[in-house]
Amino acid sequence: MQDFAIFWDWLSFAARWLHVITGIAWIGSSFYFIALDLGLRQRPGLPEGAHGEEWQVHGGGFYHIQKYLVAPAEMPEHLTWFKWESYWTWMSGFFLLAIVYYGGADLYLIDPNVLEMSAPVAIALSAGSLVIGWLFYDQLCKSPLGRNDTSLMLILYVILIIIAWGYTQIFSGRAAFLHLGAITATIMSANVFLVIIPNQKIVVADLIAGRKPDPKYGKIAKTRSLHNNYLTLPVIFLMLSNHYPLAYATEFNWVIASIVFMIGVLIRHYFNSMHARKGQPHWTWGLSAVLFIIIIWLSTVPEELTGEKKLSMTAERFASAQHFEAARDTVMGRCAMCHAAEPSWEGIYHAPKNVRFDSENEIAERAREIYLQAGVSHAMPPGNVSGITPEERALLVAWFEEGLSN
Repeated sequence: MQDFAIFWDWLSFAARWLHVITGIAWIGSSFYFIALDLGLRQRPGLPEGAHGEEWQVHGGGFYHIQKYLVAPAEMPEHLTWFKWESYWTWMSGFFLLAIVYYGGADLYLIDPNVLEMSAPVAIALSAGSLVIGWLFYDQLCKSPLGRNDTSLMLILYVILIIIAWGYTQIFSGRAAFLHLGAITATIMSANVFLVIIPNQKIVVADLIAGRKPDPKYGKIAKTRSLHNNYLTLPVIFLMLSNHYPLAYATEFNWVIASIVFMIGVLIRHYFNSMHARKGQPHWTWGLSAVLFIIIIWLSTVPEELTGEKKLSMTAERFASAQHFEAARDTVMGRCAMCHAAEPSWEGIYHAPKNVRFDSENEIAERAREIYLQAGVSHAMPPGNVSGITPEERALLVAWFEEGLSN
């Protein structure tokens, strides 16, 4: 069993690494082509059907690029398709979802304090929500509401807020954020696989057959590409959020996720405006900073905290705090079954992240992490498998604050 656990952990690492590599390739090409598209310039004498051109310099050479809104008069001999970056990002992401959240459903996907359910039911809800989310989005884009890009984006934002709240009512906070990112990434990748690339293939087939391509296919593809453009940055945040329990494991986590989408849109607007040579709206960064401060406040407002206090004391000060013995007993009773030199929890053979609570000194030295992971937020224990109570969490917070004031 221990060998299998080691293999499973390395399989997770390999899937995560592949996901990061393919994600960089996809997001990088997305940023490049959006910048290229917005930077195109028109001039007299462009070939028939050309919408604009761009001169670029990189790697010791110059590039002369022209874009045809529908298609060129003749099909070029060599045509490069940008699609596999998207496909492999989604496939590796789903593989990672299956390894971590389906394989460890009891720890990472299910939180009994949110909703009691079996692992098969949780997995079915997870996979089903991705499919249903795409189908609903696709039909909305094809409806009369999809004819206006601005109205459609506002409607989609409201729907994303509802989805964010819904996921937090079903899964653990960590899984809720991950699934909000997964459903967004599914929409983005399905846009490429089911809309953008098929439409481009129709245009190519018309050119080969000597027919004049219908411009509607390019317009539809451009709308979906615009959605992908604005969804890119929120997806990155959500995929990284599992490292930050103050984002996903607090009372207003769904509000935090909703604000993250707003910040992503603001930052993307800055880059889009700059690449389109329409100026640099620096106000977007200022507003994003204000929204981020609101996120920080939301992550601590349930405990009426003002944020993380400056640490300047030693572990001995936490060990001498009034509530240390009670906090020590709580940690050893609720956390040490995994965080120990010899974990007793089935399937855990090494202390996660090598964090151990075998001694009073180790607990005192980890006061800040305990405070963040199990006091202010509910990130630990995963899914509250050890049944830590709200009173015990409050005790950990009180202990930490005593250590700060000593």
